[in-house]
Parts: sequence; structure tokens; C-alpha cells
Amino acid sequence: MKIGIAQISSVLLNKEETIARVCTAVEEAAQGGAELVLFGEATIPAYPWWLERTNAAAFNDTLQKQLYARYVQEAVEIRLDDGGDLKPLCVLAKQRNVVIVVGTIERAVDRGGHSLYCSAVTIGNTGTIENVHRKLMPTHEERLAWAIGDGHGLRTKKVGEFTMGVLNCWENWMPLSRAALYAQGENLHIALWPGTQRNTEDITRFIATESRSFVVSVSNVMNRELLAKAHAMKPIPGYDVLIAHMDATGADWLADGGSCVSGPDGQWVVAPIVRQECIRLVEIDAARVLEERALLDPSGHYSRPDVTRLVVDRSRQNVAAFLG
Repeated sequence: MKIGIAQISSVLLNKEETIARVCTAVEEAAQGGAELVLFGEATIPAYPWWLERTNAAAFNDTLQKQLYARYVQEAVEIRLDDGGDLKPLCVLAKQRNVVIVVGTIERAVDRGGHSLYCSAVTIGNTGTIENVHRKLMPTHEERLAWAIGDGHGLRTKKVGEFTMGVLNCWENWMPLSRAALYAQGENLHIALWPGTQRNTEDITRFIATESRSFVVSVSNVMNRELLAKAHAMKPIPGYDVLIAHMDATGADWLADGGSCVSGPDGQWVVAPIVRQECIRLVEIDAARVLEERALLDPSGHYSRPDVTRLVVDRSRQNVAAFLG
């Protein structure tokens, strides 16, 4: 099966322009023969790069409230009937007969529409949204912008000969979350990242070795030049503060990519790609999984469910249940 890894940049806090960029990448990957096209964490409308650089923990701060309001306005509303804000991608998935996995910031209408979730969205090649996985635990400063998700999206999907599962960023370090996907027969693990090689270079091969699956880490990129372009299109609150922090720390890149692919033997198929936007097409062979599972099958012959078992709550959490 041929997969397309889209290591691109978001147009920071600009949903419309970012969706257009994602559609262009899908078109390019599909023209190259990709059956599955992958994007990084929080691609639409962007990872909150400002949090650690603009004193986001300041309570009742005017700038932080402005940034949060803008984030909510640019976040995606997802509707299963017509795709909501992701309708252009749903239409494209059907037209090009591809499966799309894209990281989003979701304005969750089922939770009132004012809180944000880091949601990995899977769109099938029929053009329907098949899964929305809200990140279980935002990492460190992310908790200043994102709410805590639930287990509803801990599901796998058949894609060709593969059974695919998806986790967001540091969820990939959560052993039980990985085990929940392994138990469903996962043999193609997709790890979405905001975009740094230091995040992907160790864990990608680790998960592949543990699970004896193909593992694809897909990241975004963001640098000073891309920030300036986004600000010119649609002014970003606190842009000067963000740039001043980058000046003070000598940082030109906020995210250097790091997208990569490991085979089920833990060896690189594609080593981490850094400091470039690209669409990388990669062929993977399901027979390689079968070969490596002869040695280790974490949910089959190398498991002991009579001794240890996992219980997973896949209900969609809400604050009220209305009866009658």
C-alpha cells in the first residue's frame, strides 16, 4: 500500500487558508498514487505555539483571552452528516478515493462549543468522517488551551490489508492507549505530532518494535518566515511578543518536522525528515508484519489475558444525560 506523508505548515490561526493547504497536499499525494494521506497533530488551524512564549499561564490576561477567543473562532466544527468545516476534505477524499487522517483543533458542539479538543479525524474514501479521537491528555502547557478528551475514538480502521490506529503526540507514550489499539488488531500505527525530530526519532522505532507493526510519525513544520506570512494574511494577536521571544532565544524554527516511518522490525523505512515541507510517498507491505509477528504478537500468542486484561471506556463523555 502506498501512503502519503504530508509534512506541511499550518497557516497559523487561519482555518480557511490551512484547509486549502491540506486539500492541495491531498491532491498531490493522490496524484502520486497514495491510498492513505496523513497530516500532523493540530494541523487545522495550528498548534498553539504561543503558549510557552507569551506567558500563557497569566491569569485573566487580556492577550491570552484574545488568543483563546481567536483559537476558538478558527477551530473546526465537525458534523458527521456533512463534515462541517471539514466538508472540503470529505468531498476530496471521495473524489480521489483516499483515506485522510488529519490533526485538528475541534470546537466541540456536543460540549457547548466553547472548549477546544485536539482531535485526530479519520475521513474514509467514501467521504464520510469515520472517527474523531479527542486527545486523552494534553501535554504540559497544552492544558492551558485544550480540554481533556475521552476514549470514544480509541478505534481502528481497515485500510487495504492493514488495520490502522491513530494517537496524538504524547498519547503515544501511554502504554494502555497503545494496548487498546493493539487489542483491536492494529498493524499500522499512526502517530501525529506538532513537529520536532526530538519527539519522533526514538518513539517511532520503539512502538514498531513493541507492536511489530509499521509505525508512521507525521509532523508539521513552523518557522519565523511561515509565521510572518500567516500574520500578513490575518493578523495574529501577540505576534510581536512571540517574535520577541524567538529573538531572545535565537530560535528560527518552532517545529522542524521529524516525520518518519519504521518497519515492524524497528528499522527505518524513512528516517526523520527535518526542516522541509514535503509530500513523501512510501510503499509498505503487510507481509512484513506477518513475518515479524512470528516472533512477537502482543495481542495474540505473546499475551496472557487470563493474567492481565485492559478495560476501555469508549463512551463519549458529556456533562448531562437528559431522560425523557
